[in-house]
Amino acid sequence: MIRIMIADDEEVIRRGLEKITSRMDLEVVVIGSHGNGMEAWNQLSAITAEDIDLLITDIKMPRMDGFMLIEKARAWMKDLPIAVLSGFSDFDYARRAIRFGVLDYLLKPIEKAQLYDLLKRVEENKQTNSSEPQQPVVQAEGGEHYVVEQTKAILEKEYGHHFELERLAETVGMNASYLSRLFKYKTGQTITDYLIGIRIDKAKELLISQPDLKNYEIAEKVGYSDPVYFNKLFKKICGVTPKDYKSGCRIPKV
Repeated sequence: MIRIMIADDEEVIRRGLEKITSRMDLEVVVIGSHGNGMEAWNQLSAITAEDIDLLITDIKMPRMDGFMLIEKARAWMKDLPIAVLSGFSDFDYARRAIRFGVLDYLLKPIEKAQLYDLLKRVEENKQTNSSEPQQPVVQAEGGEHYVVEQTKAILEKEYGHHFELERLAETVGMNASYLSRLFKYKTGQTITDYLIGIRIDKAKELLISQPDLKNYEIAEKVGYSDPVYFNKLFKKICGVTPKDYKSGCRIPKV
C-alpha cells in the first residue's frame, strides 16, 4: 500500500490526482488532501514516518507555501519522499526545491504515466528497504526529468524564433553540452530533431488551416528564414512538398 498526502490550492488538481490513482493497478490510499501548506503540515506533524509514503505538494499555496512545507516535512521526517507539483511557468521555484532533495516533479497538467512511474518507484523503494534514506541518484532523476520537460515546453512555445542552444541551456539552468546529452538520453532525440518535429507539425497545421498563406510566410512562422531550405526539409520528412501537402497529398503507405 502506498499512502500519499496531497497539498494544492486547486481542488480540481487534488481531485484529479485522487481519481487517477484510484484507477491504477496499484494500491494507493490518499491519507490527506489539503488546500494549503498549513493544513497539510498540521496533519503531517501529527503522524509518523510509518503512516505516509509520499508527500505531493504544490509550490504556490496560501498560508504556508510549498517550500516551507517541504522544509518542515524534511525536519520532521528527513527521509520522506516528496514530489513537487508545478506548472512550467514555475520552473524557477521548482529549481529551488532541488536543494531539498525532492524525488520528482509532477507537471501540470498531470501526466498519468509520470505519476504512475513515481508511485512505482516509491513502492519499489519501500519494498526494498523502507528504513534507508532515498538515494541522491533518484533525487537527481526527478530534477533531470523536470529539466527535459521544461526544455520541451520552451521549444513548443518558441519554435518560431531563432534557436540558440546556449540561451536555452541558460534558461533551464544547465550547461549546454550536458543538456544536449541529457535530452538525447531521456527522449531518444536530439534537441534539434525535436524542434524540427515541432516546426513541421506546426507547418502542417498552417498549410491546412490557413491555405492562403504563402510558402515563405509559413516558413517564417515556424522559424525558417529560408523558404527553399524549409521546402527541402518538409519534403524530406513528410515525403511531399508543402504545396502538395496543402493539396491533400500524403505519404504513400508502404
